[in-house]
Amino acid sequence: MAEPSQSLRPSVTVESPSAPPAKGVSRRALLGTAGATGLVLGAAGAGVGYAAAPAQATPLSSVGSGRAMFHGKHQPGITEGLQARGHLIAFDLAAGAGRKEAAALLRRWSTTAERLMAGEAMTQGDTDVARDAGPSSLTITIGFGNSFFARTGLEKQRPSALDPLPDFSSDHLDKSRSNGDLWVQIGADDALVAFHALRAVQKDAGSAAKVRWQMNGFNRTPGATAHPMTARNLMGQLDGTRNPKPADSDFDQRIFVPASGSNGPAWMANGSYAVVRRIRMLLDDWEKLSLAAQEDVIGRRKSNGAPLSGGTETTAMDLEKARADGEYVVPINAHARITRPDQNGGAAILRRPFSYHDGIDADGTPDAGLLFVCWQADPLRGFVPVQRKLDRGDALSQYIRHEASGLFAVPGGAADGEYVGQRLLEG
Repeated sequence: MAEPSQSLRPSVTVESPSAPPAKGVSRRALLGTAGATGLVLGAAGAGVGYAAAPAQATPLSSVGSGRAMFHGKHQPGITEGLQARGHLIAFDLAAGAGRKEAAALLRRWSTTAERLMAGEAMTQGDTDVARDAGPSSLTITIGFGNSFFARTGLEKQRPSALDPLPDFSSDHLDKSRSNGDLWVQIGADDALVAFHALRAVQKDAGSAAKVRWQMNGFNRTPGATAHPMTARNLMGQLDGTRNPKPADSDFDQRIFVPASGSNGPAWMANGSYAVVRRIRMLLDDWEKLSLAAQEDVIGRRKSNGAPLSGGTETTAMDLEKARADGEYVVPINAHARITRPDQNGGAAILRRPFSYHDGIDADGTPDAGLLFVCWQADPLRGFVPVQRKLDRGDALSQYIRHEASGLFAVPGGAADGEYVGQRLLEG
């Protein structure tokens, strides 16, 4: 759990319902079905917690017209606010497929992403699942796993930041649902638009790649609250109070690989590294705790997210404040204390997760939790040091379980006329 930011959707254009559709959107009437562009974030237990805060409310009829740009300095789906529906999918290249096949696949995916994000249909074989809907703030983000480079003969271009993550004590990882040659993140404010993109990406893979794993997630639906606010995770906690904000002077330094002066390969300029973790919440155990006990685990009030040391949600936490008995007001092992950057040598990450619920186990236990996605310029300086500290004494650790993991290099955005990863595959 952690803390929300005040970041908006910097690369999203929201059309007025009365304005004429933007060029390229004529295939679908831009009809919205839900309300404000509210955001949800929060990673229970895997990295310095901070997530985007809600964007400004917009009229109900405009949600479908929200549009993120495919071309740009950075890929979409990183700095935008959280979307109501998400899909994460990883692929392995097929036997015999190499650099040539990978380049052709990335061209197809880039063409599809550009069209769908503009609210248009696929060039061929469109399923019509998203007919009648606008772009709905759809984003499609593409990354490369460690194994991709050996498969394509590009080992010399593999960044050292893609070295495998260390083992952590909270790991109970299913390798079949971890890692992968290629990774795609899909998000939208409409479930059918997101599913349409998922099917398009899968169909585009054709014979070049096969699905390794796929996961589905959700966040609060835009307009579900009376006003924009930090959303709650499946533990009922306000989640995401201190995510780094694009307005911060060191935001780019923390989140994106610099265009120059980096030890990494040139093709990763303006890119970022995504750590993906499927974190199961042991909700039956969590819900047995009293309200006071839950608040001690997190270090914040469940009602409004304020630190136990007092104030409002955005009040700075007083880590030295003590009770009459001498104990800290914010317990020494509280999640919000441990995840603070000033408690981790300044390590910080941009968290942008989705909640998930995959049904009920045979014993009645819910398979639910968080599809944790965090972004940083270097995972060895972002996610890893914080997770190591969480491993050593986070009160939340006994109520969560990390069941899958992945690390992916996400190159910078494609320029006009380029496809994602072109500078790697044709450099």
